[in-house]
Amino acid sequence: MASFNFIEQIPGVTHGNLHIVTAGIVSVAMIMLGVAARVALGNGQSAIIPAKKFSMKGFFEQLTGFIDGLVVSVVGDKGKAFTPMFAAIFFFIFMNNLFGLLPGMAPATENMNTSLAVGIFSFLVYNYYGFKEHGFAYLKQFLGPVLALAPLMLVIELISHLVRPMSLGLRLQGNMMGDHLVLSVFTNLVPFGVPIPFYMLGIFVCFMQAFVFTILSMIYISMAMSHDH
Repeated sequence: MASFNFIEQIPGVTHGNLHIVTAGIVSVAMIMLGVAARVALGNGQSAIIPAKKFSMKGFFEQLTGFIDGLVVSVVGDKGKAFTPMFAAIFFFIFMNNLFGLLPGMAPATENMNTSLAVGIFSFLVYNYYGFKEHGFAYLKQFLGPVLALAPLMLVIELISHLVRPMSLGLRLQGNMMGDHLVLSVFTNLVPFGVPIPFYMLGIFVCFMQAFVFTILSMIYISMAMSHDH
């Protein structure tokens, strides 16, 4: 469904590259927020004292603590090393999702190219750490516990792994497109008052999609690094 978009008014921006420019704008905003958060964190003793009120420092402390708690519960103590990566994935998806709630904007994550790219990144990362943890013994996870069934299990596991990026991407893209469409319809019908509940629902959907994508990526890394196979 074609609709007005402020970013398309930038010279050189077309519907074909809109998602790239939108993701770029959000990424620049994230970098600026990250720099501001680092400055707000301070140095020395002030950097380790939690914020006592809502602020830039407090927001990022809560976000980092939230992701850190999740990754430790899913991956274990080794998961702390992945906290920065998963915080970046969560924040990138969440910020792009929220961007679509602004009037005249569309989230980059409703474009399959963006959502699939993030899914492929997750796929490459968990397989990389699987090989890093186990070496070529990582491939044993694809063969199953019964040697006689290894050829069958190999095919099943390969298909299962190869569809993961598509599954992650389609889930994110489909939900964000649907959420943006519903919000656009009600905003166009009744611009004032009525869309408020849908904005609140939209914020919840934005958070949940970022959360689901991030925690599934954590689970994939946990499984790849597991020694229980």
